[in-house]
Amino acid sequence: MVFADEEAEVSWVRSWDMESGQQPVWRGLGLLGRGGDNPGLGPGGCERRLLWVASLLCVLLDLQLPGLLAAGQAEIENHLEMGRKLLAAGQLAEALSHYHSAVESDPKNYLTYYKRATIYLAMGKFKSALPDLSKAIELKPDFMALQSNPENTEAQRQLARVSELEFSMQEARTAFQRKNYLGAISILDQAIEISPWDPEAKELRAECYLYLGDYNKAIMDLKPTTKLRNDNRAAFLKLSKLYYNLGEHEESLNQVRECLKLDQDDKDCFSHYKQVKKLAKQLESAEEHIRSQRYEDAIEKYKAAMKTEPNVEIYTSKAKGRICHCLSKSKQPHEAIDICTEAHQLDPRNIFILRDRAEAYILNEEFEKAVEDYQEAKEFDGENEELKEGLERAQKLLKQSKKRDYYKILGIRRNANKQEIIKAYRKLAQQWHPDNFQSEDEKKEAEKKFIDIAAAKEVLTDPEMRQKFDSGEDPLDPENQQGGAGHQHQWPFEFNPFGSGNFHFKFHFN
Repeated sequence: MVFADEEAEVSWVRSWDMESGQQPVWRGLGLLGRGGDNPGLGPGGCERRLLWVASLLCVLLDLQLPGLLAAGQAEIENHLEMGRKLLAAGQLAEALSHYHSAVESDPKNYLTYYKRATIYLAMGKFKSALPDLSKAIELKPDFMALQSNPENTEAQRQLARVSELEFSMQEARTAFQRKNYLGAISILDQAIEISPWDPEAKELRAECYLYLGDYNKAIMDLKPTTKLRNDNRAAFLKLSKLYYNLGEHEESLNQVRECLKLDQDDKDCFSHYKQVKKLAKQLESAEEHIRSQRYEDAIEKYKAAMKTEPNVEIYTSKAKGRICHCLSKSKQPHEAIDICTEAHQLDPRNIFILRDRAEAYILNEEFEKAVEDYQEAKEFDGENEELKEGLERAQKLLKQSKKRDYYKILGIRRNANKQEIIKAYRKLAQQWHPDNFQSEDEKKEAEKKFIDIAAAKEVLTDPEMRQKFDSGEDPLDPENQQGGAGHQHQWPFEFNPFGSGNFHFKFHFN
């Protein structure tokens, strides 16, 4: 049955059982006074509220209604039982699918139509419920009379629960207006236990959680309301903004898109969609640059994202954390340490920021600080293998720094390339050539430095040895040689540093 508007629907509902000479069901249950007793009643908000109360009563009765199916219809009975359990749990869409199956399996059973109607009523879909209720009465004309009989104790008990629910909702609204949000939540908990399908109760509890700053619980309450109302754009928009403020821009985008599916011209939803879409595009582009190791491009995108959304701190925190990562990866230790420290202040428990700052400290040869950052990160996630390995490496480098440091010997940074290493080696080798010194003591000092310079060049220009050294292991240290065989040290010049007599050097600057 299709209605021209809501007033026509209400009019039909009020008179649907008058054709058989019965009074409207809600009057029989005492929900309304007689004819002119209440001048405020009409086809407006009050009638809609009455529809909701009547539908709630039908649902409550359905949860208690015993199975009246003939023996041998086990499959139908199973569908109805599953539907009843899912309805009680508030899983309306899942319950509806079982009632669809029950109706298809036994189209002559009034009870299957009635039970499916209760789901539609719980979902607020009155137009869908009415044909099923009509069919139930057509198949069993005395059905509604039985339900509204004053002697029906179950009906009277459930009616009392409806009255209790109405009273609880009024108390909750009063507590909310007085800003007693915890008190309102306590009352609404009881109301929702009676009627888990009432969107108003969940929406009001969500508002309470918002005022208390508990966004996650507010989201949990708002999500079901998007299905409990036919057009709940307000809930989709609110969910989108909640996710946005939590830093979950992808889910925020999903929710605002649902709003626009209901009305693509909704101004509030479209305005918010443009903001979220722009920010999401910048963040996704930045991450793509990081995956491609284009760190400078990624930094620019994150700076743009902070300008797009300067008011939500979590995006600033995330952007600075990722800029910290990019600077550390691109071996810019001074800049990385500064921005990582800012990001750490905004998000002190973020292990990735601590990891990236530790790596920047290593590049800056501040090994003690690197060890401290890795230890702090490990306190937050003791099972993280990357942090364990990083801490072990930082500790080795700290220990190594107290011995021979090939980078310091050549006076270069840890991120120096091969060309810079050779250039530094040539300069120092010429400076500390033993032939440049006259006295025996000076020659011995020069010889010692010259050996260290040569060793540094050998290790740092060999990728495998340099990698070992960067991991905290000196490949020329006898303690690190396996089996005592050691690494056969090949000097880059024809010179026995431990011999005697005149020195004749022949350099190989390759």
